[in-house]
Amino acid sequence: MTYAQSAPGALRSSKPRTGPSGESTRTFTQLSHAIKDMGLLRRARTFYIILFAGLCLALAGIATGMVLLGESWFQLLMAAALGIVLTQFAFLAHEASHRQVFTSGPANDRAGRALATAFVGMSYQWWMTKHSRHHANPNKIGKDPDIDPDTIVFTEEDAAGRRGFLRFLTRKQGYYFYPLLLLFGINLHFVSLKSLAAKGDVKGRWIELGIIASRFALYLTVIFLLMPVGMAFAFLGVQLAVFGLYMGSSFAPNHVAMPLVGREEKLDFFSKQVRTSRNVAGGFWASALMGGLNYQIEHHLFPNMPRPFLAKAREIVREHAATTGVHYEETSYVRAQAIVIDYLNRVGLAARAPFECPVVMEYRRS
Repeated sequence: MTYAQSAPGALRSSKPRTGPSGESTRTFTQLSHAIKDMGLLRRARTFYIILFAGLCLALAGIATGMVLLGESWFQLLMAAALGIVLTQFAFLAHEASHRQVFTSGPANDRAGRALATAFVGMSYQWWMTKHSRHHANPNKIGKDPDIDPDTIVFTEEDAAGRRGFLRFLTRKQGYYFYPLLLLFGINLHFVSLKSLAAKGDVKGRWIELGIIASRFALYLTVIFLLMPVGMAFAFLGVQLAVFGLYMGSSFAPNHVAMPLVGREEKLDFFSKQVRTSRNVAGGFWASALMGGLNYQIEHHLFPNMPRPFLAKAREIVREHAATTGVHYEETSYVRAQAIVIDYLNRVGLAARAPFECPVVMEYRRS
């Protein structure tokens, strides 16, 4: 089997071919060898050093701007910029957690823990535990924590079980999803801290708690020294809102509205990762905006591949998907967000009150 060096033509929409799992494993092994032979799994330390330095420079620029602005409501612009930069640090921590930055596992862990706790203010061990489960079983009901029911639900079964206010919210949850992401940053901080306070053995509990506590103490001290109390709280609100919206809107297009995998359903590795993931078109700019998450399919197939090589891997993976008949999903950023809204609203229809006639409801919508 050969892999072209240029991008293939338009993909055909088709169902994955059925066949012995051994054949699927063999062809994916060939794909993996091709990827490795092209050097796409080598480290890209220079890229990450430059990226980290650039983010630190941006952080220093925001800090300088905060000091110069003083008691001005233009501080909220600094807050929004800080939310964007902290999200970029979170993307970098995510890459370190996948061993994309350094060859050494411990070095990646040290970098990831420092970025997550000291810069972003979140628990690294919580992220590692949750995200590893997601990568092992993306969109698999009962296995993927990212589709577990919460304020938003991703399956009709979970939507149908809603009661009270949550039923009302779920019915049009697609429209509420992005406004709710404004609170997502607060929730991420809360849940990660809650995991560090959990009973039992928590790896790195006291180190992470100490760093996060120091980070928030320094952050809050600076803000409340520079600004009046009301403005300081507004600054925090804007920063956390932008952080949550940016994080959520970067991760949501990756898997939402892609096929769900049943509790007992089994797929070979390639089909499981490709069928449940979606790429976002846009090349360099999409990669910069989403921290490489726009190449979600390639990231799931080769989670330790550095960001600069994902675009090249995309050409090879697309060809392999077309050859094996596995649907490869890619769309624009705006279209991906629209798909998320539409899917969540369709799932939310299952939260209709029992006495509502589906035929009548469909007539009202027409």
